[in-house]
Amino acid sequence: MAIESMTGFARAAGTSGAHAFAWEVRSVNGRGLDVRVRVPTGLDSFSEAARKQFSAAFTRGTLHVSLAITSEASAPRPRINQEALAALIEAASQVKLPAGIAPATLDGLLAIRGVVEVSEESGDALSELEKPVLAALADTIAALKHARLAEGRALEAIITGHLDTIARLTAEAEAHPGRSVEAIRTRLAGQIAALLDTSNALEPQRLHQEAALLAVKADIREEIDRLQAHVAALRELLAQGGPIGRKLDFLAQEFGREASTLCAKAGDPGLSRIGLDLRTTVDQLREQVQNVE
Repeated sequence: MAIESMTGFARAAGTSGAHAFAWEVRSVNGRGLDVRVRVPTGLDSFSEAARKQFSAAFTRGTLHVSLAITSEASAPRPRINQEALAALIEAASQVKLPAGIAPATLDGLLAIRGVVEVSEESGDALSELEKPVLAALADTIAALKHARLAEGRALEAIITGHLDTIARLTAEAEAHPGRSVEAIRTRLAGQIAALLDTSNALEPQRLHQEAALLAVKADIREEIDRLQAHVAALRELLAQGGPIGRKLDFLAQEFGREASTLCAKAGDPGLSRIGLDLRTTVDQLREQVQNVE
């Protein structure tokens, strides 16, 4: 199973009778799944359908979904109810107006409810939209899935490249002469000699005991073993695929801890350089895995 990115864009449009419609969705990173739907007023059923279907298709990401519907028909024409208007004129003519009151005017009569009628779109016309709009919704989900998979393939290649670099640097640290027992002993012996030269009050036996403890602490064998184990685990996750983003993020954090510890323990300039390169690569890895579903 391939991995998916949480970023992507998709659009599907169509027509039905006098209507044109279009679904659009933009997907960005998110800690969980957040589906935000916007549809025209009065079409809440499409909103619920979109939220349900997107939630079934994806597990992570913030999805901004919108539906636009426009009518290609000409604007509705108003119709004057002649019978109602005639009745109003007849009634108004029989009213005796007080002084100073002007008689009714045509624009005033037309403003009365029921005199001017505007035909509204029937519910049947809107119900005919349901099937094609829901079909376009399915197409939008499929297109977003395709876009996120394509982005996922690109992400996998980048992550694999960073992983190869981490494996190479770990192998370099393991083989580096600066981590050998002889190299550690030589560094510590020089430090002890420098301390003894500066103070006669220091006990050589005590210094050698402390030096032995420091030698144990300076060993990076455990860090190397854990880095190698994390590399193997991450490769296995990539091969498994699917929604593995959270696991990848956890492993990237573990990589960071081991790289930081290696840097802290490294008493050799060459090992310090490897440790810094590891930390830089791990930071790049963490940035990429945060895009994975």
